[in-house]
Amino acid sequence: MRPSLSVAVGQPVCLPLDVARNAVEHARLIRRAGARLVVFPELSLTGYHFDAAPLPLHDSALAPIVAACADADTIALAGAPVRAGDDRYIAMLRIDAAGAATVYRKSWLSSEEQAWFTPGGGPTSIDIDGWRVGLGICRDTGVRAHVEGVAALDIDLYVGSVLHHHHELDEQDARAGRINRICQASVAVASFAGSTGEGYAVTAGNSGIWDAQGQQLARANDQPGQVVSASLYRSATPVAPHAPSSCWSIDSTRR
Repeated sequence: MRPSLSVAVGQPVCLPLDVARNAVEHARLIRRAGARLVVFPELSLTGYHFDAAPLPLHDSALAPIVAACADADTIALAGAPVRAGDDRYIAMLRIDAAGAATVYRKSWLSSEEQAWFTPGGGPTSIDIDGWRVGLGICRDTGVRAHVEGVAALDIDLYVGSVLHHHHELDEQDARAGRINRICQASVAVASFAGSTGEGYAVTAGNSGIWDAQGQQLARANDQPGQVVSASLYRSATPVAPHAPSSCWSIDSTRR
């Protein structure tokens, strides 16, 4: 078990539906970050396109990411659509020197996403060097039932892979604060920067990392091609009580 964990959040330049070139960009940011864990935004490998083909986990296009993770001793969490049986999911992939695996499927879908994808199985955590890491993708981060479910897993760190319009930055930050208070844990949010599909011409970016006490340790701006990092440490110091229920929304159209 490591007493500290180096974490980075990346905002890759993303070309529509071009997994091979996007993987090269992910690899570049992984090497630049030099962190144990690097988190990327929702659907970072394809862009936010509902018709993107599901990505096979053995796809050779992922080779640059696998190589970068091997060289840097990094675990990357990247976003892609995947298929299981007849169902398509918005997924978070864990990629390391051994290859890729699906570790989480988005549970709370917007009304538009429901026409293309199946909801995932709910709150999930993974182990990284003894740290319990809770996972969420975009709308999950704004749903109280999801956040409380992840908190019940007794996590040390919550990572969110998100996509927001530029005018939703305040909501993005508010969600990070609520997650921090409810989970009593550090928070890392990787937010898409640059334009992408389904009407997201200008996105929020401003990926960030907060410690367990709610102090922001790192922050990107709204431009693609950036990665920022911080070292997190376990702490027994509690943060303030969580925000009241009135702060939460589960509007089916909101991501």
